[in-house]
Amino acid sequence: MIHDLGIIMLTAGFTSLVCKFLKQPVVLGYIVAGLLVGPYVFGSSWVSDEESVKIWGEIGVIFLLFSLGLEFSYKKLVKMGTTALIGCFTIVVGMMSCGFLLGRAMGWDQMNSLFLGGMLCMSSTTIVFKALDDLGLRQQKFANICFGILVVEDLFAVVLMVLLASLAVNQSFDGSEMAWEVGKLAAYLLFWFAAGLFLIPTLLRVCKQHLNDETLTIVALGLCLGMVLLAEGAGFSSALGAFVMGSILAETVEAEKIEHLLSPIKNMFGAVFFVSVGMMIDPALLLKYWLPISLITLLVICGQVIFASLGVVLSGQPLKTAMQAAFSLTQVGEFAFIIANFGTDKGVTEPFLYPVIVAVSVITTFLTPYTIRLAEPAYERVDKILPRRWKLMLDAYGHSRSTQKEASLTQRYLGKAILPVVIYTIVSVFIATLYFTLLSDRIATFVNDGVATVFSEPHLWIGRLVSLGLLFTVLSPLLYQIVNKDKRNKDAGLLWEKGSMFTRGLLIVFNAFRIVLVLAIITSCIGKIFDATIGIVLAMGIAVFFFITRSSKIQERSHLLEENFLTNLSAREIAMRQGKRAEKKKAQEADDDFEDIHFGEVTIPEGSSALGQSLRDLDLRNKTGVSVIRILRDTGNVNNPKATESFKPGDRVVVNGSVGDIELFKIFVAPAQETV
Repeated sequence: MIHDLGIIMLTAGFTSLVCKFLKQPVVLGYIVAGLLVGPYVFGSSWVSDEESVKIWGEIGVIFLLFSLGLEFSYKKLVKMGTTALIGCFTIVVGMMSCGFLLGRAMGWDQMNSLFLGGMLCMSSTTIVFKALDDLGLRQQKFANICFGILVVEDLFAVVLMVLLASLAVNQSFDGSEMAWEVGKLAAYLLFWFAAGLFLIPTLLRVCKQHLNDETLTIVALGLCLGMVLLAEGAGFSSALGAFVMGSILAETVEAEKIEHLLSPIKNMFGAVFFVSVGMMIDPALLLKYWLPISLITLLVICGQVIFASLGVVLSGQPLKTAMQAAFSLTQVGEFAFIIANFGTDKGVTEPFLYPVIVAVSVITTFLTPYTIRLAEPAYERVDKILPRRWKLMLDAYGHSRSTQKEASLTQRYLGKAILPVVIYTIVSVFIATLYFTLLSDRIATFVNDGVATVFSEPHLWIGRLVSLGLLFTVLSPLLYQIVNKDKRNKDAGLLWEKGSMFTRGLLIVFNAFRIVLVLAIITSCIGKIFDATIGIVLAMGIAVFFFITRSSKIQERSHLLEENFLTNLSAREIAMRQGKRAEKKKAQEADDDFEDIHFGEVTIPEGSSALGQSLRDLDLRNKTGVSVIRILRDTGNVNNPKATESFKPGDRVVVNGSVGDIELFKIFVAPAQETV
């Protein structure tokens, strides 16, 4: 194993240096390294245990997705608005459709064609970031649009992996099952993001004084791998778990530090992953499939340019910006390797698909800097041949999109109120499910065993009641928020006061739905514990409902919980703003200090008290605030005098300091009788 790792690292190090010298992405170097150490180029593999390399590669996928999650931000996604969403949607639909149709046209079966479409609809975040950075275009408007689309594509890629996993297992497409999988995934993401953001930043804040580089690295790795285990236990991929934990930690104050600390680990295992990708490439197979590789490469470049330009234009951006963004996205991303590897492992795709998509990725990655440079010339050509009527139409459309009126008061209120209700409901259901699965029976049994030591007759209902009480203690703040969130805010009051009968009816229906939803959760929990008639369970549920919604203590706990969540959500932004303000203040103070520095020339007179003493003994910096820069003498000037140097009568001393410091120095070196 050590032998194999040494071979991989040495080869990858050499090829990556060659790529850096040629100004190409190091990912290409890793793939070439895999090609060299693999079994196809030299007739036999340089590594003795390819299975271990594969396992290391899977670990690399985990750290790559974790790192990607650290760069992801749900808040940034919301702020990006419709441009990223519309752009990503257009690209995904267009590229998946074209990829699927191309696969079928080449005679591939449905599963191979579907996987091909999935692999072609996502560009490379790493390559785009690197290429734009090298070309000095990171601050351009189109670059921000690119990053927004890439963020949404990364999120979609996680969803796509879940859907393809379902298709791989069932070997068929079922619309209802797909909807169920998407809903389950959305609920999983919302629950862990909400729960993680409530717990993890609080944990890091409490333990802050103990979090040095070593402990923070271990804690972050533990959280990442812990979420991987939870994701696998829930039936999702390990990559999804790593991405989720990364996105949670991305909202914490420690995000940048964690990313910095784990960067070497990610780089190492990521390199092994890409080397393992290269090891699966058979050059003879690439020659055999040169036509599909050429066609897919052409589809990636042309398809991304067309669909990305269309999507960005539809979002209201100018044609030039849209084309600049589109020409930057013309490559196959790292997720394609993960999807291809998954299809090969599950045996649902043909072996040739993996090296084919890797070859396409290598070619498009190599061409990325050149396609980015082609954006402006291509726009100028299109602008010349585009009819004037079309230009006016595009300008009018973009203007109308940018000047659209804000949503109505009703839409704004419901938009703000529905999402918290959904989140609190999902979290409540998840907590209740986990509680009944893991803790409820154990707690009831423990309490009943304790009661049995006191009472001669068994009282099983006591344990159940205690178990139910503990559950509602945890759920009550969440259930209170479901019923009362934004119920009495300003928008709700205006809607009720100035709204139509329909609007008032909508408010009544929405609030009634919240009440019914909470009652359903409460009665379901009671029914899980007590085997009673529907009437008794409903009566108990109504009693618990009124207690939760009327209790001032529960109301206080609910508000504290929400405040803590919002504090954690905004902690990173607050810390960044404070850091920027501190840097600005420090820079301002430095500028002020610099502006107050002056240079002066003072002659040392006969009888000065400073004569005969070394500069070290005089300690002028502490006593007067000046620094001696130069001593001018008839016998020779002394620049930057040493601490052992001393003044002589008639010396002209050049000092720097504030005006007051220089005046104090004049008094300090004056003859003794003049200072009296």
